[in-house]
Amino acid sequence: METYEIDHLNAVRALAPECMVLLRSDGAFPLAEPGEIALFGSGARGTIKGGTGSGDVNSRHVTTIEEGLESAGFTIVTRPWLEAYDRVRAQAHQDFISDIRAEAAERGVPAIMIGMGSVMAEPEYTIPLDIETDSDPRTAVYVLARTSGEGSDRTPEAGDLRLTDTEIRDIRCLNECFETFLLVLNVGGVVDLSPLDDITNILLLSQLGAAIGNAFADVLLGGAYPSGKLATTWAAWDECDQIGDFGDPDDTHYREGVYVGYRFYDSVGKEPLFPFGFGLGYTTFDVETRRASLDGARVSIGVDVTNTGEHPGKETVQVYASVPAGRLDQPLQALAGLAKTDEITPGATVHITIDIDLTDLASYDEATRATVLEAGRYLLRVGTSSRHLSPVAVVELAQDATVRLLTGDLGDPGFTDWRPEAPVVLDIPADLPVLVVDPAHLRRPDGAAPDERTAPEGFSEALALARDLSDDDLMHAVLGDYLSGEESGSIVGAASTTVIGAAGQTTTRIPGLPSLIMADGPAGLRLAPTYGVDAEGPFSLGDSSLPATFLELMDDAGREALGIADEPEPREPAEIREQYTTAIPIGTALAQSWNPGLAQRFGDVVGAEMERFGVDLWLAPAFNLHRSVLCGRNFEYLSEDPLLAGHIAAAITRGVQSHPGRGVTIKHLACNNQEINRLNSNSRVSPRALRDLYLRAFETCVRRARPAAVMTSYNLINGVHTSESTDLLEVILRQEWGFDGLVMTDWVVAGMTHSDMKHPRATAAASVKAGNELFMPGGESDREDLLAALRRGRDARLSDGQTESDDGGVSLTRTELEKQAARVIRMIWRLAGSGR
Repeated sequence: METYEIDHLNAVRALAPECMVLLRSDGAFPLAEPGEIALFGSGARGTIKGGTGSGDVNSRHVTTIEEGLESAGFTIVTRPWLEAYDRVRAQAHQDFISDIRAEAAERGVPAIMIGMGSVMAEPEYTIPLDIETDSDPRTAVYVLARTSGEGSDRTPEAGDLRLTDTEIRDIRCLNECFETFLLVLNVGGVVDLSPLDDITNILLLSQLGAAIGNAFADVLLGGAYPSGKLATTWAAWDECDQIGDFGDPDDTHYREGVYVGYRFYDSVGKEPLFPFGFGLGYTTFDVETRRASLDGARVSIGVDVTNTGEHPGKETVQVYASVPAGRLDQPLQALAGLAKTDEITPGATVHITIDIDLTDLASYDEATRATVLEAGRYLLRVGTSSRHLSPVAVVELAQDATVRLLTGDLGDPGFTDWRPEAPVVLDIPADLPVLVVDPAHLRRPDGAAPDERTAPEGFSEALALARDLSDDDLMHAVLGDYLSGEESGSIVGAASTTVIGAAGQTTTRIPGLPSLIMADGPAGLRLAPTYGVDAEGPFSLGDSSLPATFLELMDDAGREALGIADEPEPREPAEIREQYTTAIPIGTALAQSWNPGLAQRFGDVVGAEMERFGVDLWLAPAFNLHRSVLCGRNFEYLSEDPLLAGHIAAAITRGVQSHPGRGVTIKHLACNNQEINRLNSNSRVSPRALRDLYLRAFETCVRRARPAAVMTSYNLINGVHTSESTDLLEVILRQEWGFDGLVMTDWVVAGMTHSDMKHPRATAAASVKAGNELFMPGGESDREDLLAALRRGRDARLSDGQTESDDGGVSLTRTELEKQAARVIRMIWRLAGSGR
């Protein structure tokens, strides 16, 4: 390994324990020393560092749980079981591939069209829990693993969201038979643990990147300790919020409104398995509030945190606000502030202050098209999870206050949001301090009107260059770089010809204009681990960075269906080079740290590797909310709560962008909450749910961290593709939030969608016209679409302001195209240099 790899792996190993969540503990752990250990479960040897798809990262090596324990000095005495399970899983995988091929044959489609993104459920097995002869371990560990990924959603079936019968049987048996037993969850999302009420030690290890095995061993032996908190509510599947629907290929109705995650469970009085914000440690803490004060719209709460146990640790203090229900119904409570301590030694006390911006509690009122705080008494409670809270103060607002007047309108979903019939109500203690807020202190700027905004720095010069370009160069400026007829890399997010394995890049066809290189994320940089170099330059060595299942299912019919060119003639490398990158914890694990400082340090690791490999834009962080536990990409996303997600995303952004010339691409704006038919799915969401939940984390990140770029989502919102929504991109994103960076699409590739869908896929011309100035990854059909739109724009028969011709096609003027190309050019200059 090179020095940077060692340094970054050491950083991941040291920071990862903050992302682990101890869900149950009887005090048996940590262990005093290594010794014999009985190790079981699918994740013991097949440890999962992160999910599949664009979120995967090609590290040189991933330390498994088995390897980490052996390196720490443990003797594993269950190798026969591990080897037997390897054989079971290998056979299950063969059967999985065979079933996909059989279904494809029955439906008359290529196997890759069914299998792309598919994830195999964990199999049932019949393996006795034997240990090696002459061994007598006192400790057993069962590592339960689940994976998911881009292109496929989860199911509430055994082997996925639910446990298999054999997992339940063996976990219970081990818990009864061994002196000490630990259930380890090597998962990227929620698993229904309701059959395991009697298990007393459970660690949510999560999926922590390339150093996961070593980090686990450190925690098992007490060299490090878990200090994470849940970023999503864990509940039994039968108790989950299923008010809105999920998985319809055409229209998904977000009928639950603002009652998502803990907002639902708390408001209706349902007890989850583990509540939002919950997490234990190897020690215990006492949290005592000292004071609460008000300065304008900011409430400051001073808290003393004392370590009352025998081990060092860190504690996260959380503040929740109960907003009074008036014209607008309200969830029982919402996260309003958070702070994590540094390490506290046994017996020591530290003082921390949590600041709350009262305007963060505002709700969107459709009647006034404004975010408002209604008159009443706002109860503030402090604690260590959403269900372990003590009241500390009341904020009193004598009259309704308007925070911002807003103009962006994303349409009507066609239904009225659900609300609980008999919501839980909290009593407000009479002896609490009362903080009286002046409504005038709650007013915030609405956002400048278009004609009042000054052009971002560098835009005028970029526009001057755009005006000198030919029509053809202008069109290429707003498309990703591509070679006509060779868009194969676009299907799998590896379209760059400059940095091999990178997802794509801006055009290379304009002399003197550099090309921005983009690499996928969000658990590190996704690049080809090796590539060849000859006299013509760098080139791919084949399929070294592609998922194994993708390669197994790809055939000539699949290539034709996806529009992938035939394999090029092989090139003989004069040199083979490496570009291994560091897999960091998945997004959900980063949010489980509840530590923006830690998230920023991981962002710094990514930014350093971007500098090393010549990547300008990282296609991350991703932080669509955890609306449903079935979303296949939840592992990439941060949380069910927009405040936590927004703060962690902003911290990651600051870490990456502390490296000059490197930027993030926050994604996917917005409501990318299912993978089923993701390019054509229409998310029907109310304006309030959009503003209060699904847009809020993006707004927080934009305002706090100024990300370089935003990626729109594949889906439609209330009948309009996000990339084709002027209200979303020009009004909300740019005018209301003040965003001045680059907007790009997700990788819209013709072969990835069907023509018989209810809703069509997004198009280049409509996207560019709406303010989505970079259509990725680019292809000849997209250029032809832009060319046709330009021709329509020049047609003298079109009346002023008309955007569609008689045939329904989008009209695009050269002036509009120049503006969008200038935005691309400006970002190229900002990150890659002017090249002038």
